[in-house]
Amino acid sequence: MKFAVKKKQPTSRMCFVCGSGNSSGLHARFYELENGELTALFTPGEEHQGYPGRLHGGIASTILDETIGRTIMLNDSDEYWGVTIEFTSRYRKPIPLGSQIRVVARVTQNSSRVFEGSGEILLEDGTIAVEGKGKYLKLDLSKIGDINELDEEWNVKLTPEDPEYIEI
Repeated sequence: MKFAVKKKQPTSRMCFVCGSGNSSGLHARFYELENGELTALFTPGEEHQGYPGRLHGGIASTILDETIGRTIMLNDSDEYWGVTIEFTSRYRKPIPLGSQIRVVARVTQNSSRVFEGSGEILLEDGTIAVEGKGKYLKLDLSKIGDINELDEEWNVKLTPEDPEYIEI
């Protein structure tokens, strides 16, 4: 199914997952969809491989964990972040390098201080490569790290490549 993008989420400069200034990073982009889910798009390169031609499993868990952790911004606000309390993943298929990968996540339970979420990494053909679920503590971004919006550490960068619709 194809869903409209409602909003692009902010990224930071040096984050391994989303940082545009991190030359070794994934450069993932995060989009809030009309169906209430969050999608990350990224293209793994050779520097992200485990076995030849395949994304390292730890990096697959990293992008899935971050995407699920960001889902709280869908419900509460851009000021809160999910800090991982526990996370589990199940690997179903290898993830090839060099093609765009989609990560889809959602909140499954939400209380005042903690939320739970689940998500999947999808291959180009829509096959589920990795499933994950986690529990996260809600924290104000200012309590997590040195974030300075004026210094371009945490902001939304719109680009011509940003999609209007994402197929899941």
